[in-house]
Amino acid sequence: MASTGLQLLAFVLAFCGVSGVLAATVLPNWKVSMDSGSNIIMSIIQLQGLWMDCTCYSTGMFSCTLQYSVLSLPTHVQAARATMVLACVLSALGICTSTVGMQCIRLGGDRETKSHASFVGGLCLMSAGISGLIPTVWYTKEIIADFLDLTVPESHKHEPGGAVYIGFIAAMLLLISGIIFCTSCMKKDPEAWLSPPTQQHPPTTKPEGRSAYHLKDYV
Repeated sequence: MASTGLQLLAFVLAFCGVSGVLAATVLPNWKVSMDSGSNIIMSIIQLQGLWMDCTCYSTGMFSCTLQYSVLSLPTHVQAARATMVLACVLSALGICTSTVGMQCIRLGGDRETKSHASFVGGLCLMSAGISGLIPTVWYTKEIIADFLDLTVPESHKHEPGGAVYIGFIAAMLLLISGIIFCTSCMKKDPEAWLSPPTQQHPPTTKPEGRSAYHLKDYV
């Protein structure tokens, strides 16, 4: 019963993590900068994401441009694209596989098969969490380094946007849910989990009646 409750909790965390990773991948606010200029009424908010750059004006106008060229992007943006897409694929595969391994669902075969499915799904979710942590941490490091660099003009300095925080939290949720799924399928006895059970053969006994009969003949 406790294992079923943990698996339900892990499923909820994994679902939130998958939704967060997908949202962070497509959102355009990985970097945010605000330029108010001499007149605060005509302020401009610039948003930069993995796939598009957007500009929001105080008048309500909103325009976005897609980033078609991959080679012209910085290294950390290219790596963030690849790892976030990998995190989306692994998280979707992990949540589908771990759902089959849940004990409260009548799907996936016997208990041993469900344990293997739960373990594989947990590994996929943990891999997705690590893949989501790498771009968010690296991207934040680059933003902070440019912000603290005195040689960078003020107009080129940015702050971390909401997509970075969403991606970081989603990656942590995926990592936690993967750990829960992997540990929930382990047996309670660690020795039985590490070593396979040994078969006990029944002792073979010789019939005593026949041997007693032969001894009686010699007396």
